[in-house]
Amino acid sequence: MYFKEFEIRWSDIDANRHLANTAYVNFMSHTRMSFLTENGMGQRELINHNLGPVVFYEHFYYFKEVFAGKPVKVTLEVKGLSEDGMFFEFVHNMYNHKGQHVAQCEMMGSWIDLRTRKLTSVPAHFLKPLEQLQRTDDFKVLSKEDTRKFGRKPKDLDFGTL
Repeated sequence: MYFKEFEIRWSDIDANRHLANTAYVNFMSHTRMSFLTENGMGQRELINHNLGPVVFYEHFYYFKEVFAGKPVKVTLEVKGLSEDGMFFEFVHNMYNHKGQHVAQCEMMGSWIDLRTRKLTSVPAHFLKPLEQLQRTDDFKVLSKEDTRKFGRKPKDLDFGTL
């Protein structure tokens, strides 16, 4: 299983003296990007293919407080992946130094072609590491419809009527 270990820094703590929400986001994002970089999808490779990752959503679930002084470990598993790699869904679990499950994050994303500014699939050599990443028990092959499962649509506001 892929994981990263993090030291809790002073800047990671909020006014309640526990791990701040932004630290959870950063630790989980750093874990994802480390996996991608270690598997040939770092900044240089993304630039060469004019690709960028896009986050559709991140849902966080907090189970226990995390305090400074002890490290945490963040895991990465794939919960869903489209056949062409355009869409992906990851699950991160965070554990304290005792192995207690303290938080979970589910995130869904895609890839954008930075020239056309449209969602795109990835080259086969990018897809392979994602296919080999440990899968959750409820893994599924994703379709475009899965990215719309929460039914959210943009609703513009006419500031002239306010």
